Amino acid sequence: MNVADPTNAVVPITCLIFGATYICLALGKAPGLRIDRAGIALVGAAAILGFRVLSFEEAAAAVDLPTIVLLLGMMIVAGYLRISGFFSVLSRYIAARELSPRALLGATIAASGILSAFLVNDVVCVALTPLVLELCRGRKLHPTPYLIGLATASNIGSTATITGNPQNIIIGGLSKIPYAVFAARLAPIALIGLVIEFVLLSIVYAKHLKPGESNEITGLAPQLMPRSSVRIHQPLLLKCFCVTSGMIVFFFSGGSIAVIALAAAAILLLDRVRVEKVYRLVDWPLLVMFVGLFVVVHAFEVHVIHGFKLQDSAMLRNSPVVMLSVVSVVLSNIVSNVPAVLLFKPLIEAIPQNQTAWLALAMSSTLAGNLTMLGSIANLIVVESARRARVDLGFGEFLKIGVPLTLATTVVGVLWLSIF
Repeated sequence: MNVADPTNAVVPITCLIFGATYICLALGKAPGLRIDRAGIALVGAAAILGFRVLSFEEAAAAVDLPTIVLLLGMMIVAGYLRISGFFSVLSRYIAARELSPRALLGATIAASGILSAFLVNDVVCVALTPLVLELCRGRKLHPTPYLIGLATASNIGSTATITGNPQNIIIGGLSKIPYAVFAARLAPIALIGLVIEFVLLSIVYAKHLKPGESNEITGLAPQLMPRSSVRIHQPLLLKCFCVTSGMIVFFFSGGSIAVIALAAAAILLLDRVRVEKVYRLVDWPLLVMFVGLFVVVHAFEVHVIHGFKLQDSAMLRNSPVVMLSVVSVVLSNIVSNVPAVLLFKPLIEAIPQNQTAWLALAMSSTLAGNLTMLGSIANLIVVESARRARVDLGFGEFLKIGVPLTLATTVVGVLWLSIF
C-alpha cells in the first residue's frame, strides 16, 4: 500500500478521523454529547480500527507501554504520599516557621516547584491547594498570590524532569533521553523560571504581601482540612519517604524509569492500607486518553505525515528550538499539551540529532501551561479547589501573571537551549 498516494481512500479517512479528534479535543467536548477528552481519544482510536486504517496489531504496537507504565507508577506513588499525610506534614512545617507573607510566597513556590519536578504536577496541586487555603485563612492572608504561585510553580517546576508532568513522560519515552541528561538540560530553566515567578508575583501583589496587614478575603470558606482531622500514618509516611527517595535516586542511575516507578508502586502496594483508596487517586481517564491518542496520531503519521518529506525542511534543520517553542506554546493552548506533544512526534523525528528539539518541546509545552487559566490541568485543579472555598480566581486575574510569566520563561528556555 502506498500511504502517500492521495487516491488511496485510507488517506482522507485518516485525515477526517484525526481532524475530528483534535477539533473535539480543542473544544474539550463533542457538540451535543457528554463526552470528555479521554472518551474523544478512545472513540478516535476505535474509528481508526473500525475503518481498518490500522490493524489491531499495529494499533497495539503504537501504544508506548513504558510511558503508560511510568505514568501509572508515578500516580500510585503520589497517591500513597497523599494518604500517608506527607503533604500535610510539609504544610505544617512551613506554617510553623512563622514566615513573612513574602517569604511564605517563596516557600509555597519552592515547595510546589520542587515536588512537581519529581512527582506529577497535577497530583501536587490536588494535595497542596487545600493546605495553602488553610494556611492563608489561618494567617489572614489574601490567597490569590499564593494560589497562582502554587499553580504556575507546579508547571515551571515540572519542566525539570521526565516525571514532572504527563507530556514530559511521553517525551521521555519517545526520545529515550536519559533521566539525568534531561534534568541537567532543563532543571536550570525551571530554577530560573521559579525565580522569575517569585519576582513577578511580588511586584504585582505587593499590596497583599505587606507584613502586619490582614488581607483575608471576606467570606472565605471554613478550613477545608482542619489540622485536627488530618490523620498522619507514621509507618506509611516513613515507608513512602524511603521508597520515593530511593525511586528518585534510581531514576538518575540510568535504568529504565518505567520499571523503577512500577517497582516503587509495587512496594507501596504491599501494605495494610486499603488499595481502593489509592486506585481512587489514579487519573484513569488520562491513561485512557494517552492510549487513544497514541493510536490516532500513529495512524496520521503513517498514512499522511510520511508523505510530506519533513526531513527536507530547512526550517526544521536550522532553527528547531525557536520554531518548536513558538508553535508548541500556541498549539498547547489550543488542544492541550499532551495532544500537542504527540502531534509533534513525526516532526521531531525528521530532525537530525533531535535531542535538543525534544527538550525544546518539553520545555515550551510545559511552560505554555501558564499562559491562561485553561492552559494546564494543574491550573484548573487550583481554580476549582479555590472556587469551592469561595475564592474566585478570575480568568483576567490569572492572565495578568500568566502572559508575562510564560513569555519570560519561554524566552529564557529558548536562549538556554540555544546557547548551551
